[in-house]
Amino acid sequence: MSTSDMTNSHHRRLEVTVISGEDLRINDRPIKNNAFVTVKADSCGLPSSQDSTKPDAQSESYPYWDEKLHVDLPAGSRYIVVEVCRRTSSAGDKFVATAWIPVSDFVGDYTPENYLHFLSYRLRDAKGLRNGIINISVRVVSSSYKGTLSSSSRLPPSVLEFRMPVDRERNGGTVTGMPVWYPNQWKS
Repeated sequence: MSTSDMTNSHHRRLEVTVISGEDLRINDRPIKNNAFVTVKADSCGLPSSQDSTKPDAQSESYPYWDEKLHVDLPAGSRYIVVEVCRRTSSAGDKFVATAWIPVSDFVGDYTPENYLHFLSYRLRDAKGLRNGIINISVRVVSSSYKGTLSSSSRLPPSVLEFRMPVDRERNGGTVTGMPVWYPNQWKS
């Protein structure tokens, strides 16, 4: 195995779709416009890749981006950092809020590659106070992933089916998921 192959085997490529933000504020006032998001991997002090959305010029404190960003996730990364800023003409970019999203929320033993996770996180301002919500989707993109699955393609055998109880009254309104493994389900 060459050195470049070893290096690539320790990285994952993420496709992060930044969907929208909710109730974003600066100094307890709703932001006016031009909010944008930067996504980067926590790389333990090493340089890491990052990608940013375009500023949303119209949506004020409830911005909508729906933009796909791509970030490399180095081995050992424990978080991705989502940072919301506001672009101003006079003072440059002004920090609004950030969220540190654990990698374990979208990478794990029971999650197949290319699985799309829809996630919402509380944002925190520079003082650590609540400052809105960010809505994103995350997919770990494999090198062989070409987009959507064709009708003739098969899912890998590691896919799990989740079954949930339907009797919500008896379960106090809480829905509990349990992974169920069907080892021969995806074989031809």
